Amino acid sequence: MEHVELFFKSIFVDNMVFATFLGMCSYLAVSKKVSTAVGLGAAVIFVLAVTVPLNWLLDQYILREGALSWLGPEYADYDLGFLSFILFIATIATMVQLVEIVVEKFSPSLYNSLGIFLPLIAVNCAILGGSLFMQSRDIATLGLAFNYGLSSGIGWFLAILAIAAIREKIRYSNVPAPLRGLGITFIITGLMAIGFMSFGGMLTGGDDAPKKEETKTAVEQKEINNTMETTEEVAEVSTITE
Repeated sequence: MEHVELFFKSIFVDNMVFATFLGMCSYLAVSKKVSTAVGLGAAVIFVLAVTVPLNWLLDQYILREGALSWLGPEYADYDLGFLSFILFIATIATMVQLVEIVVEKFSPSLYNSLGIFLPLIAVNCAILGGSLFMQSRDIATLGLAFNYGLSSGIGWFLAILAIAAIREKIRYSNVPAPLRGLGITFIITGLMAIGFMSFGGMLTGGDDAPKKEETKTAVEQKEINNTMETTEEVAEVSTITE
Protein backbone atom coordinates (compact mmCIF):
# COMPACT_ATOMS: atom_id res chain seq x y z
CA MET A 1 0.00 0.00 0.00
CA GLU A 2 2.89 2.34 0.76
CA HIS A 3 4.27 1.84 -2.74
CA VAL A 4 0.90 2.57 -4.36
CA GLU A 5 0.37 5.71 -2.29
CA LEU A 6 3.86 7.01 -3.06
CA PHE A 7 3.42 6.23 -6.77
CA PHE A 8 0.17 8.16 -7.24
CA LYS A 9 1.18 10.95 -4.86
CA SER A 10 4.41 11.60 -6.80
CA ILE A 11 2.58 11.69 -10.13
CA PHE A 12 -0.50 13.73 -9.30
CA VAL A 13 -0.14 15.49 -5.93
CA ASP A 14 3.60 16.28 -5.80
CA ASN A 15 4.04 16.64 -9.56
CA MET A 16 7.48 18.06 -10.36
CA VAL A 17 6.09 20.67 -12.77
CA PHE A 18 2.69 21.58 -11.36
CA ALA A 19 3.45 21.36 -7.61
CA THR A 20 7.07 22.52 -7.35
CA PHE A 21 7.58 24.07 -10.84
CA LEU A 22 10.89 22.26 -11.39
CA GLY A 23 12.23 21.60 -14.87
CA MET A 24 10.29 24.50 -16.39
CA CYS A 25 13.03 25.45 -18.88
CA SER A 26 12.86 22.13 -20.74
CA TYR A 27 9.10 21.95 -20.15
CA LEU A 28 8.55 25.21 -22.03
CA ALA A 29 11.24 24.85 -24.70
CA VAL A 30 10.66 21.27 -25.88
CA SER A 31 6.88 21.15 -25.64
CA LYS A 32 6.10 22.58 -29.08
CA LYS A 33 5.70 19.10 -30.61
CA VAL A 34 4.37 15.91 -29.06
CA SER A 35 7.09 13.78 -30.68
CA THR A 36 9.96 15.70 -29.07
CA ALA A 37 8.06 15.93 -25.77
CA VAL A 38 7.67 12.14 -25.69
CA GLY A 39 11.37 11.62 -26.35
CA LEU A 40 12.53 14.05 -23.68
CA GLY A 41 9.93 12.76 -21.21
CA ALA A 42 11.10 9.18 -21.68
CA ALA A 43 14.70 10.29 -21.13
CA VAL A 44 13.71 12.09 -17.91
CA ILE A 45 11.85 8.99 -16.66
CA PHE A 46 14.94 6.84 -17.28
CA VAL A 47 17.35 9.28 -15.64
CA LEU A 48 15.16 9.77 -12.56
CA ALA A 49 14.44 6.05 -12.20
CA VAL A 50 18.18 5.29 -12.21
CA THR A 51 19.70 8.27 -10.38
CA VAL A 52 17.30 8.45 -7.42
CA PRO A 53 18.01 4.86 -6.23
CA LEU A 54 21.75 5.29 -6.90
CA ASN A 55 21.80 8.52 -4.91
CA TRP A 56 19.79 6.78 -2.17
CA LEU A 57 22.58 4.22 -1.88
CA LEU A 58 25.16 7.00 -1.77
CA ASP A 59 23.19 8.80 0.92
CA GLN A 60 22.63 5.69 3.04
CA TYR A 61 26.14 4.21 2.89
CA ILE A 62 28.44 7.20 2.33
CA LEU A 63 26.97 10.66 2.88
CA ARG A 64 24.81 10.83 6.01
CA GLU A 65 26.19 10.90 9.51
CA GLY A 66 27.28 7.45 10.67
CA ALA A 67 26.83 5.98 7.18
CA LEU A 68 30.47 4.83 7.06
CA SER A 69 30.07 2.61 10.12
CA TRP A 70 30.13 -0.41 7.78
CA LEU A 71 33.85 0.32 7.29
CA GLY A 72 34.50 0.03 11.01
CA PRO A 73 33.63 1.71 14.31
CA GLU A 74 36.36 4.34 13.84
CA TYR A 75 34.42 5.76 10.85
CA ALA A 76 31.05 5.97 12.62
CA ASP A 77 31.45 9.67 13.48
CA TYR A 78 32.16 10.83 9.93
CA ASP A 79 29.55 13.03 8.23
CA LEU A 80 30.05 13.59 4.49
CA GLY A 81 26.72 15.33 3.93
CA PHE A 82 28.50 18.39 2.50
CA LEU A 83 29.38 16.26 -0.55
CA SER A 84 25.73 15.53 -1.42
CA PHE A 85 25.42 18.03 -4.26
CA ILE A 86 28.73 17.04 -5.85
CA LEU A 87 28.07 13.29 -5.80
CA PHE A 88 24.40 13.63 -6.80
CA ILE A 89 25.27 15.82 -9.80
CA ALA A 90 28.11 13.46 -10.80
CA THR A 91 25.69 10.51 -10.80
CA ILE A 92 23.13 12.47 -12.81
CA ALA A 93 25.71 13.66 -15.35
CA THR A 94 26.91 10.08 -15.88
CA MET A 95 23.39 8.78 -16.56
CA VAL A 96 22.57 11.70 -18.86
CA GLN A 97 25.72 11.03 -20.86
CA LEU A 98 24.64 7.41 -21.21
CA VAL A 99 21.16 8.48 -22.40
CA GLU A 100 22.68 10.91 -24.90
CA ILE A 101 24.90 8.19 -26.39
CA VAL A 102 21.98 5.74 -26.68
CA VAL A 103 19.60 8.30 -28.26
CA GLU A 104 22.24 9.47 -30.74
CA LYS A 105 22.96 5.85 -31.70
CA PHE A 106 19.40 4.56 -32.15
CA SER A 107 17.39 7.70 -32.99
CA PRO A 108 19.46 10.43 -34.68
CA SER A 109 16.34 12.36 -35.68
CA LEU A 110 15.17 12.60 -32.07
CA TYR A 111 18.70 13.52 -31.00
CA ASN A 112 18.75 16.39 -33.51
CA SER A 113 15.26 17.60 -32.57
CA LEU A 114 16.06 17.66 -28.85
CA GLY A 115 19.26 19.56 -29.56
CA ILE A 116 20.97 21.15 -26.58
CA PHE A 117 18.16 20.22 -24.18
CA LEU A 118 19.17 16.55 -24.05
CA PRO A 119 22.59 17.17 -22.43
CA LEU A 120 20.97 19.91 -20.35
CA ILE A 121 19.02 17.20 -18.49
CA ALA A 122 22.17 16.99 -16.35
CA VAL A 123 21.42 20.44 -14.96
CA ASN A 124 17.64 20.06 -15.05
CA CYS A 125 16.46 21.09 -11.59
CA ALA A 126 13.73 18.41 -11.69
CA ILE A 127 16.38 15.66 -11.86
CA LEU A 128 18.41 17.03 -8.97
CA GLY A 129 15.20 17.89 -7.11
CA GLY A 130 14.13 14.23 -7.22
CA SER A 131 17.30 13.15 -5.39
CA LEU A 132 17.14 16.03 -2.89
CA PHE A 133 13.46 15.38 -2.13
CA MET A 134 14.31 11.70 -1.65
CA GLN A 135 16.99 12.70 0.84
CA SER A 136 14.85 15.24 2.73
CA ARG A 137 11.84 12.91 2.98
CA ASP A 138 13.93 10.05 4.38
CA ILE A 139 12.79 7.42 1.89
CA ALA A 140 13.14 4.20 3.86
CA THR A 141 14.10 1.53 1.31
CA LEU A 142 15.76 1.18 -2.08
CA GLY A 143 12.48 -0.05 -3.57
CA LEU A 144 10.66 3.07 -2.41
CA ALA A 145 13.49 5.21 -3.80
CA PHE A 146 13.13 3.53 -7.21
CA ASN A 147 9.35 3.95 -6.98
CA TYR A 148 9.73 7.64 -6.19
CA GLY A 149 12.18 8.25 -9.03
CA LEU A 150 10.05 6.38 -11.57
CA SER A 151 6.77 8.02 -10.53
CA SER A 152 8.33 11.50 -10.42
CA GLY A 153 9.60 10.96 -13.96
CA ILE A 154 6.18 9.78 -15.10
CA GLY A 155 4.62 12.88 -13.55
CA TRP A 156 7.03 15.14 -15.45
CA PHE A 157 6.40 13.13 -18.62
CA LEU A 158 2.62 13.57 -18.32
CA ALA A 159 3.05 17.30 -17.74
CA ILE A 160 5.18 17.94 -20.82
CA LEU A 161 3.06 15.57 -22.95
CA ALA A 162 -0.15 17.35 -21.96
CA ILE A 163 1.18 20.84 -22.65
CA ALA A 164 2.70 19.70 -25.97
CA ALA A 165 -0.63 18.27 -27.13
CA ILE A 166 -2.43 21.48 -26.11
CA ARG A 167 0.16 23.70 -27.82
CA GLU A 168 -0.18 21.75 -31.06
CA LYS A 169 -3.96 22.28 -31.02
CA ILE A 170 -3.87 25.87 -29.82
CA ARG A 171 -1.66 26.80 -32.75
CA TYR A 172 -4.79 26.83 -34.90
CA SER A 173 -6.89 28.72 -32.33
CA ASN A 174 -7.67 32.41 -32.32
CA VAL A 175 -5.46 33.43 -29.38
CA PRO A 176 -5.21 37.19 -28.68
CA ALA A 177 -1.95 38.56 -30.08
CA PRO A 178 -0.44 39.66 -26.72
CA LEU A 179 -0.91 36.14 -25.29
CA ARG A 180 0.49 34.12 -28.18
CA GLY A 181 3.52 31.97 -27.44
CA LEU A 182 4.70 31.74 -23.85
CA GLY A 183 1.87 33.91 -22.52
CA ILE A 184 -0.93 31.45 -23.22
CA THR A 185 1.41 28.57 -22.28
CA PHE A 186 1.93 30.00 -18.80
CA ILE A 187 -1.81 30.53 -18.38
CA ILE A 188 -2.58 26.94 -19.41
CA THR A 189 0.18 25.66 -17.11
CA GLY A 190 -1.33 27.57 -14.19
CA LEU A 191 -4.78 26.15 -14.88
CA MET A 192 -3.37 22.63 -15.16
CA ALA A 193 -1.52 23.13 -11.86
CA ILE A 194 -4.81 24.11 -10.17
CA GLY A 195 -6.40 20.99 -11.60
CA PHE A 196 -3.60 18.76 -10.30
CA MET A 197 -3.92 20.37 -6.85
CA SER A 198 -7.39 18.86 -6.59
CA PHE A 199 -5.80 15.40 -6.48
CA GLY A 200 -4.56 16.26 -2.99
CA GLY A 201 -8.02 15.34 -1.72
CA MET A 202 -7.21 11.69 -2.43
CA LEU A 203 -4.89 11.70 0.59
CA THR A 204 -7.33 13.30 3.03
CA GLY A 205 -10.70 12.01 1.85
CA GLY A 206 -10.40 8.76 3.77
CA ASP A 207 -9.52 10.52 7.02
CA ASP A 208 -12.64 12.68 7.10
CA ALA A 209 -15.14 9.84 7.13
CA PRO A 210 -14.30 8.53 10.64
CA LYS A 211 -14.41 12.07 11.99
CA LYS A 212 -17.86 12.62 10.52
CA GLU A 213 -19.03 9.30 11.92
CA GLU A 214 -17.65 10.24 15.33
CA THR A 215 -19.41 13.61 15.17
CA LYS A 216 -22.68 11.96 14.22
CA THR A 217 -22.38 9.50 17.10
CA ALA A 218 -21.61 12.32 19.54
CA VAL A 219 -24.67 14.27 18.40
CA GLU A 220 -26.89 11.22 18.77
CA GLN A 221 -25.53 10.56 22.26
CA LYS A 222 -26.17 14.20 23.20
CA GLU A 223 -29.75 13.96 21.97
CA ILE A 224 -30.27 10.77 24.01
CA ASN A 225 -28.88 12.47 27.12
CA ASN A 226 -31.15 15.50 26.60
CA THR A 227 -34.17 13.21 26.19
CA MET A 228 -33.33 11.34 29.39
CA GLU A 229 -32.93 14.60 31.31
CA THR A 230 -36.27 15.87 29.99
CA THR A 231 -37.94 12.60 31.00
CA GLU A 232 -36.49 12.83 34.50
CA GLU A 233 -37.67 16.45 34.86
CA VAL A 234 -41.21 15.50 33.77
CA ALA A 235 -41.21 12.65 36.28
CA GLU A 236 -40.11 14.99 39.06
CA VAL A 237 -42.83 17.51 38.17
CA SER A 238 -45.45 14.75 38.14
CA THR A 239 -44.32 13.54 41.59
CA ILE A 240 -44.48 17.05 43.05
CA THR A 241 -47.95 17.62 41.57
CA GLU A 242 -49.24 14.40 43.07
